[in-house]
Amino acid sequence: MKRFSTKAIHSGQGPDPATGSTVVPIYQTAIFNQEEVGRFGQYQYSRLANPTRDALEVCLADLEEGRHGLGFASGQAASAAVLSVLRPSDHIVLTSDLYGGTYGLAEVVLAGQGITAGWFDAADLETLKAAITPSTRLVWIESPTNPMLRLVDIAGAASICHERGVKLVVDNTFATPYFQRPLTLGADVVVHSMTKYIGGHSDIIAGAVVTSDPEIFGKVKTHQVLAGGICGPFDAWLALRGLKTLAVRMDRHAANAQRVAEFLSGHRMAEGVVYPGLPGHPQHGLAKRQMSGFGGIVTFRIKGGLTAAREFYKALKVFAFAESLGGVESLANHPATMSHGHIPAELRQRVGITESTVRLSVGIEDIEDLIEDLEQALGIAEEVGK
Repeated sequence: MKRFSTKAIHSGQGPDPATGSTVVPIYQTAIFNQEEVGRFGQYQYSRLANPTRDALEVCLADLEEGRHGLGFASGQAASAAVLSVLRPSDHIVLTSDLYGGTYGLAEVVLAGQGITAGWFDAADLETLKAAITPSTRLVWIESPTNPMLRLVDIAGAASICHERGVKLVVDNTFATPYFQRPLTLGADVVVHSMTKYIGGHSDIIAGAVVTSDPEIFGKVKTHQVLAGGICGPFDAWLALRGLKTLAVRMDRHAANAQRVAEFLSGHRMAEGVVYPGLPGHPQHGLAKRQMSGFGGIVTFRIKGGLTAAREFYKALKVFAFAESLGGVESLANHPATMSHGHIPAELRQRVGITESTVRLSVGIEDIEDLIEDLEQALGIAEEVGK
């Protein structure tokens, strides 16, 4: 059985049958010629299937140790496709600490379709048990969560869900299949924003769904074909290229993030530093059990409130002040006004997101440059606060 990095480079990516090209070509075409009436070839129309997207979907499924992969136009499109299995009067349970876009899908899109949502504490499976009702059809989790990096015991959550006849969906964007494979822990569906670590270079918008459940696959595939939110061939090719270096990039992201978290933990201007690789993280033991690495995200609060935070962001020189995460470059995000800006303030505060909360996506630059940049920016923020 091939190992991860070998699969990332070769799975679904044999030589092109038409030309022998070693690298999967970009089949930038909408249509494919057919032989005769009523006799169709493997490909007809790129909304239905495309050879470049097929290669990506096969590779993703193999890396997540699932049977079926599906590529979408964005992470949100992938999430919406999975949520399309729900029907009016159904109920979904989600982690209370999660990406703002997913919150919007639950509270705006699903609510408009007569689907209700419940919430639970990622770190407390007893609250999951209490949140599941007879009409619950899906449980949706992130692990680690965005941005507070709480972990869900995926195997434990899967056991609870399956006892109740409920499907478990895991957003695996932060961990990637390199550090965590939820299907092997009992989850039914994995979703990704491939915009992040899978693409890895902040130059695509794309999403993915992986599952081994034939019923869910059939429904999500039907949604992909009929709703049309597909991953285009060029984005699929870029995602395939990103997958080839995922392992080496994630090792560097995690090593740099560990150093950044340790630096911040000892800095006078940082408080509430959260990173699963820190021994002081309340779920450090769980992280070691269900993950093979701790990821590239570090979250903390700047002392001095919003005023200090503003100066910190303005002073950064290597870290870019920008949305998103998971690229080779380091990014600093202000969750309260960016990724989680449309979540009501009281809900943000309940999960720990304050006006001074910072989410760092630690890139693969030289670690000394990253720490020096944080040091000087925190120093400027401190001076302003005096």
